[in-house]
Amino acid sequence: MKPLYRNLFLLFGVVAIVIMLLSFDVDYRMIGSRMGSALAYLPLVIGVWVAVYACNAWAFQMIVNASDHDKHLDFRHAYKLTVSGFAFSYTTPFGFGGGPYRVMELANHIGMNRAMSSVVLYSMMHILSHICLWATAAALFVVCCYDKMDTALWIAAGIFAAVLLFVIYFFYRGYKNGLIVRLYRLLFYIPYVRRYARRFYDKQVENMEQIDRRIACLHQMPRAFYGSLLMEYVGRLINSLEFYFILLAFGAPVTLLDALFVLAFSSLVGNLLFFFPMQMGAREGGLALVIQILGYPGGAGVGIFSAFLTRIRELVWIFIGVSLVKVGNKALMKQADSADMPQS
Repeated sequence: MKPLYRNLFLLFGVVAIVIMLLSFDVDYRMIGSRMGSALAYLPLVIGVWVAVYACNAWAFQMIVNASDHDKHLDFRHAYKLTVSGFAFSYTTPFGFGGGPYRVMELANHIGMNRAMSSVVLYSMMHILSHICLWATAAALFVVCCYDKMDTALWIAAGIFAAVLLFVIYFFYRGYKNGLIVRLYRLLFYIPYVRRYARRFYDKQVENMEQIDRRIACLHQMPRAFYGSLLMEYVGRLINSLEFYFILLAFGAPVTLLDALFVLAFSSLVGNLLFFFPMQMGAREGGLALVIQILGYPGGAGVGIFSAFLTRIRELVWIFIGVSLVKVGNKALMKQADSADMPQS
């Protein structure tokens, strides 16, 4: 990436941090009453993400190194790109910023098409791990709360299962055949956009098809495909410890299973409202609702308190990610040993 673009990413990250600090909407009296316990558990809340990002970085590293190039992304640099990429995803609408940042950093080493296919593949795997988490939480909820399931809940569970199966099938087809061209062609049906979309498509169709072929190649490498999915899924499970520690800080009688339910539900609500930067408002509402459903005393107050600590954790990691933008870029990727080359 050119130094100018890297400096622009850095400037954007600094501005985003300042804006988020000024836009927090919380009840500071309630936070103050729990500040002692919050400070005690905050290092654990932040520290959980050392392991979460390690799983994410391992998955990203496997995907990048599975491509047909002679470079190798080591774990240290994969971790840097992961933390910085998520920092920009948190601070942009639709989570748009992280993908372009990773692509621009990788493109100088492995080419634009390979960089784009690797980043798209990782984004798909990241979303698929979300789906696996939601499916796990839904199945456990039905098993653990079977005696509380009424007709409405069974209908909701059936609809949710059908939607999950459809989404999983969509991703399976995307991994097997590529999906960039198919998704882009949807723009041909949007008035006022289709003419410009068609013009861009005619110029870039070969590059888009090449990216799709590279996406499909990962499906033919079971070790990289299932290995990266497993690491993303393990990262999701570790992430539930964040809410376990947060609810302990509030004095709630939380279990690990409850923490998994809180993570899954708040994640689902946040992703449904993915167009909000940092999911502002969506996460607070989702946390308050799921904590009330689980029957913890304090209900909405606990939810807002939980959201406050997650915001602090995000700001810490956003600051770290933005700071890493200028670090270790010249040696981002090295020549691969023969043992590291992807198998054809």
